[in-house]
Amino acid sequence: MDVIYCCCGGLDLHLKSIQAHVRRRNPDGTVASVAQRFGTTTSQILALGDWLAEHQVEKVAMEATGVYWKPVWNLLEDRFSLMLVNAQHFRNVPGRKTDVNDAAWLAQLLQCGLLRDSFVPPRAQRELRDLARQRTALVEDKCRVVNRIQKTLEDANIKLSSVASDVMGVSGRHMIQAMIAGQDDPAALADLARKRLREKLPELREALKGGVREHHRFMLKQLMAQVEMLEGQIAAFETRIESLMAEDQEKIDRLKGIPGVDDRAARLIISEIGTDMSRFPSADHLCSWAGVCPGNNESAGKRKTGRTRQGNRWLRRVLNQAAWAASMKKGSYFQAQHARIARRRGLKRATMAVSRSLLTTIYHMLKTGSVFKDLGAGFFDQIKPKRVIHAIIKRLDSLGFTAQLTPKIA
Repeated sequence: MDVIYCCCGGLDLHLKSIQAHVRRRNPDGTVASVAQRFGTTTSQILALGDWLAEHQVEKVAMEATGVYWKPVWNLLEDRFSLMLVNAQHFRNVPGRKTDVNDAAWLAQLLQCGLLRDSFVPPRAQRELRDLARQRTALVEDKCRVVNRIQKTLEDANIKLSSVASDVMGVSGRHMIQAMIAGQDDPAALADLARKRLREKLPELREALKGGVREHHRFMLKQLMAQVEMLEGQIAAFETRIESLMAEDQEKIDRLKGIPGVDDRAARLIISEIGTDMSRFPSADHLCSWAGVCPGNNESAGKRKTGRTRQGNRWLRRVLNQAAWAASMKKGSYFQAQHARIARRRGLKRATMAVSRSLLTTIYHMLKTGSVFKDLGAGFFDQIKPKRVIHAIIKRLDSLGFTAQLTPKIA
C-alpha cells in the first residue's frame, strides 16, 4: 500500500476523554508512534492541538461519535486538515477493542489512505443546518401538544375534530379559549365559527355538547400556552433562517419551480446540502449520501435486499414529503413516474424513486444554474410507444373489445 501521509493522527472521542495517537513514517521505512490522553474541555482540546502541532501532524482522523466530534472540529479545523470517518468504515479486529488501539488503528488506516471522509460543510452552513433542524424539531413538538389538546377534548366528549378539519384553526382556537373562560353553552361555542365552518353550525352544536370540567379547563389552558410558546419559537427560527439565507433567495426561487417544492422545503434542502455542488462528484454520489437510492448487497453472485442506506434522515424526510406532493401534480413527469412504479413496486418505493429524481434535479439546477423544465406526463410513453400500444390493446382485449389501429394523418 502506498503511504499518503508521512505523519498523521487518530482521535478516539468520548464524553470525558480523547485518546490521541500520532503515527510517523521515517525515511528508513520504520514507523514510530506516540499516544496520549486528553480531556474534552476547551483548554484540553487546545492542548491537544498544540501536541499535534508539536509532532508536525499533517492530517487528523476522528470517529463520528454522536456530537462529541463537534467541539474538537470547531476548535481545530483552522489549524489542521481534519477527517470525519463513519464508525462502520474502520471496525477493528474483534478482541483488540481498546481506546488506544482504536486511535492507533485510525491513524494507520489514514496513513495508508484507506479511510473515506464524511461530508462536513463549512461553519456557516453547519449553523444554518442546526437552525433548520431545530425548527423541524419544534414543529414536531407542536404536533405532539396539539394531539394532547385533542385527547383532552375527547376526554370531555367534545367532538370538535369530527366537524372541523383543523382544531387549531381560527375557529377552533376561539372555541377552546371560550371553554377555558368557562363557556359551556354549545350554541354560543358554535357561534364562534368563522367563514366556511359556519355552514356546519348544526353539526357543531351537537359536537360541542360535552362535559367540560375544571380539570379539562386547566389542562387546555396549559396546553394552549405551550402551543403559543412553540409557535413563537418557530417564528423566531424562521426569521433567523430567512435572514441567513437572503443571499440564496434566487436559488430558492428557482427550486420552487419544481413540483412539490415550496419555499420551506427549498430552504431545508439547501441547509442540508448547501449550494456548492462541487463537493459531490455526481448526482448519484449525492443521492447515495442522502440515502435515497438502492443499496448494494451482493454475495456469491446473488443480489440480496436493495434496502436504502440510512443516509441523511433530515434530508430524506423533506424529500419524501416533496415527492408525495409532486406525485399529486397533474400532468407532471413526477406524477407519471410515481404511478408507473407504484403499479409494480408499491407506493413507498415509488415515493423514494421520485425523491431521488427530485434530488437529482436539484443537483443539476444548483450546479448549472438552470431552470426547471417539466418533461410532462407523456415522457415515458414516448420512450417505447410500441409497448404502450401493446398494453392498451391487451387491456381492451381482456374487456371483450377488438381494436383496429389506423395511423394518424398529420
